[in-house]
Amino acid sequence: MEISLRIENLQPLDSDLKRLSGEQLRAAFAKAINDTAFQLRRGVQDEMRRVFDRPTPYILSSPRVVMATPARLTASVLPTYMGGKGIDPQKILQAQEFGGPRRDKRSEAAFRRAGILPRGYYLAIPKTPYPGSDDGRGNLRGPFLVQLITYFQASGEQGYKANMTDKRKRSIHKGTAKTAGRRYFVTYGHLRSGKTQHLAPGIWAAQGAYGVDIRPVVMFVRTPNYKPLMSMERVAQAVNVQEYLDRRVRYRVREAAGV
Repeated sequence: MEISLRIENLQPLDSDLKRLSGEQLRAAFAKAINDTAFQLRRGVQDEMRRVFDRPTPYILSSPRVVMATPARLTASVLPTYMGGKGIDPQKILQAQEFGGPRRDKRSEAAFRRAGILPRGYYLAIPKTPYPGSDDGRGNLRGPFLVQLITYFQASGEQGYKANMTDKRKRSIHKGTAKTAGRRYFVTYGHLRSGKTQHLAPGIWAAQGAYGVDIRPVVMFVRTPNYKPLMSMERVAQAVNVQEYLDRRVRYRVREAAGV
């Protein structure tokens, strides 16, 4: 969603404007626009903290300001992809503002390609996270996901370089002094018949003596349709951007005029 503003209400600055050249005036306007853009960015981050459940630093820092210049008196506040293995925040925030289905994460695409994750389902953390699986913000840890993907031979060309060897699997089954041995397995619960039909769909771990300690690791749940949560219009109202811009224009013009 775009927010358009105009530089107006300049009558109180008539005497100051006469002291400035065109170049000086455009430079003052650019500074005022950038002040407003950074204020709007703070408003967007406040809105994210309000509507999201434990937003990650990656998402909170994603809105970036494309600054105005004297030659281009326009600034933008845009979610920016910083590269790496994170999801493009533009896709995340677009779903949160306009609603609609959630796109697959890379891990979900890997499991789906391998025929493990059913169509119409996505990955979710159980109510009680499996030890070592979550990051404390309701997300699965990257290294833990990689272990699951390679364990099930689901890695492919999109970032996961190697599937797990039988030797590495045996070491996981055996465990260490700090971690219990475990064997991961997939169940489809009521979706398919079989010995594990009584378990909810997902990836489970069997550990303990004879594997009798069964714990959920990752659940397969129906893909949600997001309801709109964020509102740039609400952000603009909270920040009162037009009034803020007017104030910053007056300040920057008087600053440039030496008043």
